Formats: sequence, structure tokens, C-alpha cells
Amino acid sequence: MKISKDKDKIDQLLDRGVENVYPSKAFLKKRLESGERLSLYLGIDPTGADLHLGHAIVLKKMREFQDLGHKLILLIGDFTGMIGDPTDKSATRVRQTRKEVLANAKNYAKQAEMILSKENPAEIKYNSKWLSKMTFEDVTELASNFTVQQMLERDMFDNRMKEGKPIYLHEFMYPLMQGYDCVAMDVDGEIGGNDQTFNMLAGRTLMKALKKKEKFVLTTKLLTDPTGKKMGKSEGNIIKLDDSADEMFGKVMSWTDGMILSGFELLTNVSDKEIKKIEKDLKGGTNPRDVKAYLGREVVAFFHDVSSAQQASDNFDATFKNKQAPKDVDTLKIKTKMSIVEVLMKAGFASSSSDARRLVKGGGVKVDDVVVEDHDQMIAPSKDGVLVQKGKRFFVRVSK
Repeated sequence: MKISKDKDKIDQLLDRGVENVYPSKAFLKKRLESGERLSLYLGIDPTGADLHLGHAIVLKKMREFQDLGHKLILLIGDFTGMIGDPTDKSATRVRQTRKEVLANAKNYAKQAEMILSKENPAEIKYNSKWLSKMTFEDVTELASNFTVQQMLERDMFDNRMKEGKPIYLHEFMYPLMQGYDCVAMDVDGEIGGNDQTFNMLAGRTLMKALKKKEKFVLTTKLLTDPTGKKMGKSEGNIIKLDDSADEMFGKVMSWTDGMILSGFELLTNVSDKEIKKIEKDLKGGTNPRDVKAYLGREVVAFFHDVSSAQQASDNFDATFKNKQAPKDVDTLKIKTKMSIVEVLMKAGFASSSSDARRLVKGGGVKVDDVVVEDHDQMIAPSKDGVLVQKGKRFFVRVSK
């Protein structure tokens, strides 16, 4: 694929959604304008079974490099995933087995293709290919490039020490292993979220020491709520890339107003000029709810299509504004009477009977718009269907 040196595209790549570039934006801009084909990668540890909008931010930035003709590598951290990244963790991660890691990563490539281009396809690699073959001598030599003081500079380690919480030696090894990835692949650069800066800069250190090469690092902004918490698995507020249009739209509508502008910047293709107008409108008194609906439609359209986005918006309005059930409600067919607990489990609204009982006890379940008060209540299937609702957004019609 021919390398593009389009000035506007390069400026967009270096500015929109970007937190920092190391060693500098000028350094990377010069390389991008040189016309050489750069190789860069994004590393993802399989700590969960799905990619989410946090990943989408960096994948969108990878797509910009891809569209300019540069070589991309999607690195699955099947080895580092077993160590566990300590980034932002107030306690040691629960370590995963290789089986768990590989199971989590099963659909990553397919999900990433929702954003990445197929014309200049990314190469998929696994870091166990080189990390699993390292000897103790290799690891010791690698560790000699860092000091304990450098590791303790990380906020999470400093905080744990102050709180008297343990820091395990294998957690010190994580940035070494992740840093060695770029050496093993001999790439020109790496991209990742701003929370990965320490790990990616460890790679810069190793590239200079072992390859005498200046690796660039581009960090993207994070989508966070007003308290600074990022969207992700650990916070329990993720939007998965393969969520349904209704789920995706509903979750965006649950975001705080303070996330609207960054959502447009990081997750949509809405122009910078339009985003400035949106910001001005919000300051001028435009209802944030309407702007958030606009954002929701843009996000859904990016991962699904415009028609699905509008339908999800209409369904949301029908449910919350007009107190109606969505038009397209899934059907659960049962042959005989069944308790509400069993229905909730079969519909996928509860993970266990105890979870279902908690939902009922909390007043979060309705049958034909009437709150269920008894978890032993029986549901009899009917020809037209009995409407069961969990919370505000989840519906199923129980029929014969």
C-alpha cells in the first residue's frame, strides 16, 4: 500500500484524542512526512472476553496510521496477561491461567476488525512466542536496565506502600516483559491509552539500550467520568464493541454530562468544528440530554449503522419518555408456568437464582408494568406474550 503524506490527515492523527507523543510530536510528524512505512503496534492483554470502547479509542487511532499506509501489529498479550498489569490497581491482580487468557482472546481479532481496515490488514501476534522462551539469564539481563527507584515511581506502587499493601516481585516484571515486546518485534513505535505510559516508556528504554533505536510512543486520552475513573472492565461500566444497538445507546445515555464532549472527540467521526459548536451550544443552555442522544446515535452508527442508531434512539425515547416497551423485544418461549426467578435466568437477566431474587427484592422487576414483589410469583405464557422488564432498559416477552 502506498504511503500517504497528506498534511491534514497527519495533523489530525497527531492532535485529535492524543494525550502525549514521545519523544515529541515534531519527531513523529517528521517521520510521517518522510514517506517511509512505519511499523507500530497496540498490545492488549486478554483480561476479559470482550473488547470495549476503551479499546476502541486506540483502535481508531491505529486505523488512522493504517489509512496512511503504515504497518500495524495487534499484539495479544497471552503471556503478559498471565502476569497481570498492575496499572491503576490498588491491589494485586488475580492471576489468570493460560487457558483463561486464550479463551478471553478468542474473539479479539474479529472484534478489532469492526474498526481496523481490511485493505491494509493488521498482523496478529502473541507475545508468548518470545517471552515464554526467555531464560532466567535473559530476564536478569533485561532487569539490569531498570532500578527499583524507577519502578517505585509508579503511583499505584507508591500508594500501596503508603497504605501498607503488598507489592509482589512479579508485578515489577510486568513493564519489563511488556517493554521487551517492542524489542522482539523491532518496531518503530507503539500506541496505547495514557494509563499505559509507564509500560510503553519502558519499551523506549529497552529499544535505546538493546537496539540503539528511537521508538516513538503515542498515548491517547482516556474516556473518564468527572471523578477521573476510566471506562473499563474494572469499573463495571463498559460498552462492549459487540453490544446490541439498544444496549450501546442506553449505556451512552447513562453517562454523565461531563463525558459528552470527550465522547464526541474520542469515539466519533464528528468534525472538530462541529464539536466546538456542540460545546458552545451546551454553554448556551442546550439540553445536555438532547446532545447526549446525538452522541449515542453517532457511537451506535459507527459500530452498527445509521438505521440501527435511529431505531435505538426511538426505542429509548419510547421506553423512557413515553413509558412504552421497545418495538423489537426478544421473545422467550416456555411451555408451562415458570417462576419469575426462572424466567429472569432463562432470559439472561440474572446470572443465578440468588441474583434474580435480589433483583425482585430491590423492586427492579416488572411483569406487564406491575412491580413484582414475590420471587415465587409464577409466569404463565400467553399467546400475546407476558412482558417482563428488568430495570429500565431490559425487556422480554414470555409466550407459548
